[in-house]
Amino acid sequence: MARIILVNKPYNMLSQFTDSENRATLRELFPDAAAVAGFYPAGRLDYDSEGLLVLTDDGSLQHRISDPKMKLAKTYWVQVEGEPDSEALAQLRGGVDLKDGRTHPAQVQLLATPTLWERTPPVRHRAQIPTSWLELKITEGRNRQVRRMTAAVGHPTLRLIRYAIGSWQLAGLQPGEHRWDDVHLPQSDRKKPHGMARTRHRRHRR
Repeated sequence: MARIILVNKPYNMLSQFTDSENRATLRELFPDAAAVAGFYPAGRLDYDSEGLLVLTDDGSLQHRISDPKMKLAKTYWVQVEGEPDSEALAQLRGGVDLKDGRTHPAQVQLLATPTLWERTPPVRHRAQIPTSWLELKITEGRNRQVRRMTAAVGHPTLRLIRYAIGSWQLAGLQPGEHRWDDVHLPQSDRKKPHGMARTRHRRHRR
């Protein structure tokens, strides 16, 4: 059995508990520091991105969630500038050439505008340029990869929300909220974090 914490990381917050530059960190979401002692994010989420983080105190589980070699898919909801056509979507699905090499093929589809919390500060809109939403699923973890991929096909990212990591989803969590889960880790499943069962959860508000 391992315990995890699912967190909806707000915009302009670091996905860590300390910062020498006094920027917002996860510590602000957990006033009782003792309750999360030993817990660390499995992977990272950029300061200017929002959405799901998985925190665990199990080092093996942390590695298996965050290591790209484990192929655990991350699902993003991405607001982009413009309206991607079939050619742009085909490029994302086939792999995009970036400075650090070609990306693996992504799963991508147009997404109806989701009902979300307001971001602070809000996304700046330009009256003459429409925006669209994509659901983009990748298994890699390169630096700012999603933003670079959409820019490479002509549609810069305006807002980026990680909705899911494997089967763990953001659903029901507002920015700054978290919930605890107990995860069974049978030895035969330790290489399959996406198949782990969640047996209970408690919801906490900021």
